[in-house]
Amino acid sequence: MNPGTFDMQRLLSALPLFSALSPLERERVAQGCQLKRLARGDMFFRVGEACEAFHIVASGQIKLYVASPSGQEKVIEIIGPGRSFAEALVFLGQPHIVNAQALSDTLLVSVSKQAVLAEVERDPRFSLRLLAGISRRLHSLIQDVESYALHSGMQRLIGYLLRDVEGADAGSGNPISITVSLPASKATIASRLSLTPEYFSRVLHELEAQGLIQIDKREIRILDVHRLASFESH
Repeated sequence: MNPGTFDMQRLLSALPLFSALSPLERERVAQGCQLKRLARGDMFFRVGEACEAFHIVASGQIKLYVASPSGQEKVIEIIGPGRSFAEALVFLGQPHIVNAQALSDTLLVSVSKQAVLAEVERDPRFSLRLLAGISRRLHSLIQDVESYALHSGMQRLIGYLLRDVEGADAGSGNPISITVSLPASKATIASRLSLTPEYFSRVLHELEAQGLIQIDKREIRILDVHRLASFESH
């Protein structure tokens, strides 16, 4: 993707946060946006650095994480295309509380604090959309805390594999087979689920031995969605 020919308005119109804006309003926001290209492994920001914008992933992936003094990482979130991050800190005027690193070659759209605040002043409905996005992230984090506190490692991993297939037709009586592509390395996903890489791999192979999944590097084929969901409660 060539930033010189990138259609900023088209990207903004595809995002829920900006989709209800008029072309003129999106044009104003676009004037306050910058494209930033990161190579795999590049750091985007670190804990303590000033937050002057929030960001949207146009392509690629961003890992948000914290690190202990010994260097051990805890992955907070993996941000994929079309999703945004750091919105709340723009309003709080506080420095970043997590680190951000590119998991792959990534193109970001950074929306300046000034552009956001100017649109908020023009249209209160824009504020409500921002609040909705921040609330969804907060709800997701609360669900994570609940999962870590109340669910076993096995349940967390199965829940992660089934996160996008909750609406599968359970009444058909026929096995539903799907393939899930892990968006990052197994070690990164393990950290996201607060599991050790060794335990993560052990559980995957246990599920494979039970005939529930087949593993091909980052491709996980779920052989029967309903059996796997049922196994989660064992």
